[in-house]
Amino acid sequence: MLLWVILLVLAPVSGQFARTHKSIIFLQPPWTTVFQGERVNLTCKGFHLYSTQKTKWYYRYRGKEISRETQKNTLEVQESGQYGCQAQGSPLSSPVYLDFSSASLILQAPLSVFEGDSVVLRCRAKAKVTLNTTIYKNDHVLAFLNKRTDFHIPHASLKDNGAYRCTGYKETCCPVSSNTVKIQVQESFTRPVLRVSSFQPISGSPVTLTCETRLSLERSDVPLQFCFFRNDQMLGSGWSLSPKFQITAMWSKDSGSYWCKAATMDYSITSNSLRSWIQVQIPASRPVLTLSPEKALNFEGTKVTLHCETQEDSLRTLYRFYHDGVPLRHKLVRCEKGASISFSLTTEHSGNYYCTADNGHGAKPSEAVSLSVTVPVSRPVLTLSSAEDLISEGAKVTLHCEAQRGSRPIVYQFHHEDVALGNRSAHSAGGVSINFSLTAEHSGNYHCTADNGFGPQRSEAVSLSVTVPVSRPVLTLSSAEALTFEGATVTLDCEVHRGSPRILYQFYHEDVPLGSKSTPSVGKVSFSFSLTAEHSGNYYCTADNGFGPQRSEAVSLFVTVPVSRPILTLRVPRARAVVGDLLELRCEALRGSPPIMYWFYHEDVTLGSSSVPSGGEAFFNLSLTAEHSGNYSCEANNGLVAQHSDTISLSVIEHSGIYSCEADNGLEAQRSEMVTLKVAVPVSRPVLTLRAPRAQVAVGDLLELHCEALRGSPLILYRFYHEDVTLGNSSALSGGAFFNLSLTAEHSGNYCCEADNGLGAQRSETVTLYITGLTANRSGPVATGVTGGLLSLAGLAAGALLVYGWLSRKAGREPASDPCRSPSDSDSQEPTYHNVPAWEELQPVYSNVNPRGENVVYSEVRIIREKKKRAVASDPRHLRNKGSPIIYSEVKVASTPASRSLFLASSAPHR
Repeated sequence: MLLWVILLVLAPVSGQFARTHKSIIFLQPPWTTVFQGERVNLTCKGFHLYSTQKTKWYYRYRGKEISRETQKNTLEVQESGQYGCQAQGSPLSSPVYLDFSSASLILQAPLSVFEGDSVVLRCRAKAKVTLNTTIYKNDHVLAFLNKRTDFHIPHASLKDNGAYRCTGYKETCCPVSSNTVKIQVQESFTRPVLRVSSFQPISGSPVTLTCETRLSLERSDVPLQFCFFRNDQMLGSGWSLSPKFQITAMWSKDSGSYWCKAATMDYSITSNSLRSWIQVQIPASRPVLTLSPEKALNFEGTKVTLHCETQEDSLRTLYRFYHDGVPLRHKLVRCEKGASISFSLTTEHSGNYYCTADNGHGAKPSEAVSLSVTVPVSRPVLTLSSAEDLISEGAKVTLHCEAQRGSRPIVYQFHHEDVALGNRSAHSAGGVSINFSLTAEHSGNYHCTADNGFGPQRSEAVSLSVTVPVSRPVLTLSSAEALTFEGATVTLDCEVHRGSPRILYQFYHEDVPLGSKSTPSVGKVSFSFSLTAEHSGNYYCTADNGFGPQRSEAVSLFVTVPVSRPILTLRVPRARAVVGDLLELRCEALRGSPPIMYWFYHEDVTLGSSSVPSGGEAFFNLSLTAEHSGNYSCEANNGLVAQHSDTISLSVIEHSGIYSCEADNGLEAQRSEMVTLKVAVPVSRPVLTLRAPRAQVAVGDLLELHCEALRGSPLILYRFYHEDVTLGNSSALSGGAFFNLSLTAEHSGNYCCEADNGLGAQRSETVTLYITGLTANRSGPVATGVTGGLLSLAGLAAGALLVYGWLSRKAGREPASDPCRSPSDSDSQEPTYHNVPAWEELQPVYSNVNPRGENVVYSEVRIIREKKKRAVASDPRHLRNKGSPIIYSEVKVASTPASRSLFLASSAPHR
């Protein structure tokens, strides 16, 4: 069923300009009704008329649907039913019904009949039917054919439409009637339609006329010709094969009724289009805009009228008014009267005006009319802008002056403190600007004026403050004293010559800030302080007002420091000075500006002097005689103050005295103080004594071991050994130490002891003990050894008591020992004594140490390495070194006899 719906929808469309060309079925013979047993050839033609292409065929009869495909476009059939075809590249054809009749009489007619065709209707009869034929149309007798079979319609037209049949007689009985055939005469082409490019063309414009029609597909090869008419008058040269006619220019006289006619080449078929009216339009003429009143100047508030008018037109015209291209309003009036608008002038009304006239055929503009509204300038506004946050010297600054109202051109003038900077003329809105780079002179008040011929208007003043970076400061130094010595007051002056306030000054000593001051104006600031030795060095200052500090050149300051009280050190080659020894006197002031002059004194008699240009210590050597005993001192002087050292007593064998030294650098001499020294003495080799209740010891006896060192500063630690195995230890201030032992058989063997006071351990001789019952022949030597040991112990004890008492009286107190010294120290180092008498086998160095010139006496005994015999520990910084060789030290107050009592005594070395 779907197939036949498609066939019905795609009905034939004829016409010269058909867009869709369906497939078409042609019959041979050309009849739709034939007798059974006959055959009909179907030919399918498509859009391209490819006869050799494959063709699809469709057949339907009494609900039966069959499709097939042939290699060519022909098909022979002999069955009744509806047939359709589809040629390759074309749509499906319209259906064709074929009737293979079994009747005795049939009327045959062509498949399609077109207007103007010569049509043949054929009445055919089988045997035994007499053809005394009558043709009927719509059941009315049309014609008697008698013995003829064909009825001719020579020129088919629409009046020939109808239902046709024919009748005849059987030979034996009765009349018979054929099938009915409906004839529907079709148009070869559709009624033409006149197409016009414009039914209201503008006068002088071209117009194209087109006569459109469509040929039937079955007559698509029929040529047509066309003719165009205006008011029944043929246009151009008459008939033409072109369906278009061009009118190059339409004028008012060309308005009228237009139509066209289409016809076949033999004029057998003609068809007229409907009539169409073409009205040629005449556009409005160019309008003229007038302005009233006409004045050279139009002041604000004046009423002005604009009038727009065209010269000719018969239609209603639309007028529009424009100000600088912007429409104002429109008014629709008849052209002979024109149109007008009125308004009161404001400053915004200045500009160019024009109008347009449009009667539907295009707007025509008038010439422009210029209107200038004169408005006095308003008070201008001056603004200042800069790319930098700070209005600093060198910055780019823009001054902009603008009047919000006023007729142009406007002349603007800029002023700085009532001095004219320049003027600019503005012909458009937005004001004017000037640019310049700032200098210090640009600070002040600015204003601008605006004038358009009605008197200048002045803006409010704008203040501008230019920030000038500070110049490089200059640092100068001044002092009330001719010399910048310690204690003097010094003033530092820092000054800049340029720079915006407020300025912050900063003073520095060797990159260390001293202080700061702020000033509200350009100038200088001062900074004062009292000099100390630490103030020597380089000074500079900085100045800053927000653009980064500027630094001055550095100024050097040298502080002259008075010498401190010098330290005198005596050095002799042995513990006791002997006539003929070489005495070395060393004098040193720990503080004081060079050069320093040193003087050496013996009993206030000058021995000699020495100058030290760069500071430091001075030496003086003396070959000792008996007269050199006494007090020594030294003096130091650098021109500010003289300092005298402490007096040192030197005892030369058979003679004694006091020596001193003096240091001087030309300012004022300083003499050293007298220092009392106490010498710490290392222990001597101890003596071990064994005591038993009988001459020949036996197992179970109580053995007493006594160990004593005859020399050595207390406290002394004693250790007891049996065959190098420690038995025990004991500490003693004097008199040695004891150890008791209950003898067993294992106690035979060698015994020894060791004494140590921190300055080096000393070990006694070995004593051998034999216990009775072990070896009989050893009793004699043991008794002898014990007896000899007891006698030796008694003698050494007496000597030790004498030495100890003498040392106690010299030092004023008992010496203290250093338990931390190793025995190897006494072998690799030599002792140094400071103001303390020493034992004969030691090499003393006498020294008084008072580095700060206070009433404190600091005494020490040190050990000096052989390779540094000239090194003296007079600087307290030397005493802090690791591995210091000090074995004794003592500090006393030396101002009064009462204050000389000991407040610190220690035999431990300073670390």
